[in-house]
Amino acid sequence: MAGAMESMAEMFGLQGKVAIVTGSSRGIGRSIAECMAGLGAKVVVSSRKADACEQVANGIKARGGEAAVIPCNISRKEEVEALVDGTLRRFERIDVLVCNAAVNPVFGPLAQLSDEAFDKIMGSNVKSNLWLCNRAIPGMAARGGGAVIIVSSIAGLRGNSVIGAYGISKAADFALARNLAVEWGPKNVRVNCIAPGLIKTDFARALWENPDLLKSRTAAAPLRRTGTPDEIGGIAAFLASPAASFITGQIIVADGGVTIA
Repeated sequence: MAGAMESMAEMFGLQGKVAIVTGSSRGIGRSIAECMAGLGAKVVVSSRKADACEQVANGIKARGGEAAVIPCNISRKEEVEALVDGTLRRFERIDVLVCNAAVNPVFGPLAQLSDEAFDKIMGSNVKSNLWLCNRAIPGMAARGGGAVIIVSSIAGLRGNSVIGAYGISKAADFALARNLAVEWGPKNVRVNCIAPGLIKTDFARALWENPDLLKSRTAAAPLRRTGTPDEIGGIAAFLASPAASFITGQIIVADGGVTIA
């Protein structure tokens, strides 16, 4: 039994792995960073504000984990490159990349969407992920493999009358993951997406704080509730672990069943 327990720990563990998690000062990103650190990974906590990242990193260290802070605005290519290069200087390797940071500056119909807003959404939610992957994946491949997780959304699976541009960007992330999975699979680099439904985060506050919208949304979901960030953190950790070694190019939907009801 002890041997089986040890092998299970190895299968689902991240001991000694180095993981970058963007947008990890709060919400889903924070939960991913904390979960991976709890499973043994050395985590780079990153978002625009260094002080918020330090709070997360200090919490990880207080629980016996290892974490570093490298602030990054994902819309700026030079900062994206500095994030990857800084991680390599600190830890000498990258095993896991979690592209979680995203923006949604508008709430309304596509007919009212400005070019500037569209470019910002696509740049931050899609192009920045490509920047990160192109910078980090070659090193993973050279060391024998790695895992990339892109946090997308069920908005990329369904039409929406108020966050259409966000949904377009998240659908593009699905295609990005599939294409990168095809390109880098022969080098043992796996690329997958998580598509959360309505999760109770600050990012989705406009949705879950609307009582009418929340009531209709949860009534239509088989689990009859919203999700929590920790319910996404565990999925990301699984996708990064040896237990998911035969999974690539996939979309893992975590939405309480709302898209199947």
